[in-house]
Amino acid sequence: MAELARPLAMFLRDYLPRDRGTSRHTVASYALCFKLLVVFTADRHGIRPCQLEIGHLDIATLLEFLEHLERDRGNGVRTRNARLAAIKAFFRFLEFRRPGHLDLAAQVREIPAKKGDVPLIGSLDRAETRALLDAPDLGTVTGTRDRAMLGLTYNAGLRVSELVELSLDRLKMPALDEVHIIGKGRRERILPLWKETRRALRDWLAVRPESADRHLFLNAMGTGMTRRGFAKRLVLHAQTAARSVPSIAGKTVSPHLLRHACALHTLEATGDVRKVSLWLGHASLQTTEMYLQADPTDKLDTLDKWRPPSLRKGKFKGVQDELLAMLAGA
Repeated sequence: MAELARPLAMFLRDYLPRDRGTSRHTVASYALCFKLLVVFTADRHGIRPCQLEIGHLDIATLLEFLEHLERDRGNGVRTRNARLAAIKAFFRFLEFRRPGHLDLAAQVREIPAKKGDVPLIGSLDRAETRALLDAPDLGTVTGTRDRAMLGLTYNAGLRVSELVELSLDRLKMPALDEVHIIGKGRRERILPLWKETRRALRDWLAVRPESADRHLFLNAMGTGMTRRGFAKRLVLHAQTAARSVPSIAGKTVSPHLLRHACALHTLEATGDVRKVSLWLGHASLQTTEMYLQADPTDKLDTLDKWRPPSLRKGKFKGVQDELLAMLAGA
């Protein structure tokens, strides 16, 4: 194998999953990044991808690749920065394994992430959330499953990856009053479940098909629900919910929208961003602070407590208005 292929394979197949404990979703994202980069670089140099060497990934090529992502592939700033993070992680891996490329690794490390506009996060208000949770048809097995999925996602503020990877043994049996989540960065959290969520889960477990697959939620094939499968079901139920709450139709209802709704409603109830951070499993409180920008409750409280200063009406001495002077003398 060529010089680039061997360390890249070690990075993706061994280092990330075995040494770093990286989730399979992150590994897949990194693999996609390097697939795009390898094809772009090979085309730029007029060679086959298997002939690439580490030296072909020079700074000029990497900068052109990042520009290509935005210009030709239509990727946003966040995607561009995620690809850059994958590239930097690979070169950090190379520093101790290919010392001859230390200079290049140091240059890659200095490529700055691109700044972009940070839009306010989308969310659902309580009426919209209620309509979405009530949308599945509880008279069917799929509807019963979907109701449990939606309720658990909202209750625990789950990422879609956390939901679809959830196994049966992560629920506290038989009470079903707690769920054990292993989230991003292998961070664990145990969350209590509402009575309504427990009821939805109990209904699903009563009709869940027998399967060797230990995932909590199964698709029509009897295997674990996928991210794409859940997203499709969510869009379907959003269309149903929009019939009773039309405002939902104007929103892009994605799996992460329920997580945002959980965060904002928790912030509204507690007023404590630290509790929201612990509930969602954020690595840093700084990540959770984005919800402070979107929550209007705190802003309204501030506005109610803060008043503009009362200014005394001023007089301008020595200033004569010709019209007023004329009227005064009339």
